[in-house]
Amino acid sequence: MTAYLNDPEIWQESWDRQQEAFMPDREHRFAAMLDAVAAVTEGRPPRLLDLAGGTGAISLRTLGRFPGAQVTVLDQDPVLLTIAESSLRGRATIVDADLGDEGWRAKLPQGGDQVGDQGSAEDGGFDAVLTATALHWLPAERVSALYAEIREVLRPGGIFANADHMPEEGLPILSSKLHEHGRIKREARYASGASTSWPDWWARVAADEQLAAKAVERARIYPAADHSQEWLPPAAWHVEALRAAGYSEAGVIWRGGTDAAVAALR
Repeated sequence: MTAYLNDPEIWQESWDRQQEAFMPDREHRFAAMLDAVAAVTEGRPPRLLDLAGGTGAISLRTLGRFPGAQVTVLDQDPVLLTIAESSLRGRATIVDADLGDEGWRAKLPQGGDQVGDQGSAEDGGFDAVLTATALHWLPAERVSALYAEIREVLRPGGIFANADHMPEEGLPILSSKLHEHGRIKREARYASGASTSWPDWWARVAADEQLAAKAVERARIYPAADHSQEWLPPAAWHVEALRAAGYSEAGVIWRGGTDAAVAALR
């Protein structure tokens, strides 16, 4: 029996506030991706994979917008998955898998194994795979391979979208200024107490009675030396990698400063 957190909605709120200090337009990127999902499903509740889904932020918004959606959350972080499972409480399938391992697809639910499965109008693949602010932890060669692997779990005509830090390569000076402007605003939020910083948020997790053991488990999975290097190519790199992976089309569907969301159709 799953041991749910007592107050998962509070942990969700604190995670959202912490993330929004980095990305004030976080909800805009989510909305743009879900608009694209709505377009390709044409009103049918989607079968959606929330890839590297963390606390299930995309899944919660998907279920709020599309009642009847079949949602799978895949991540490896034991703390974030605990929050996700406690928040979703049976409304989504939770999968613990490492995207650095090409075998991650074998852990996905098959057809009727998905929570809330009502059948699909297509051939059993996902209508959409969405991910946000996660794949920059992976090296270039792994992201390229992952894009091809994601294509294989989509139905024909299904959509993949990735929102992340993707500077505009034609604006290097402006991008640098935008980055610094964001840093100053973020530090001001921390100083005022309006938001919790990344290290402070994790310190609170480690001090929490219900999450402390998960934090210890997380430290074993993500040693600091292995989980500290971000790789941030421009959106154009992602678009070219998606085309090379065999998608029928790929491009940018949203941009906010130095962040963007790219999408591709199988």
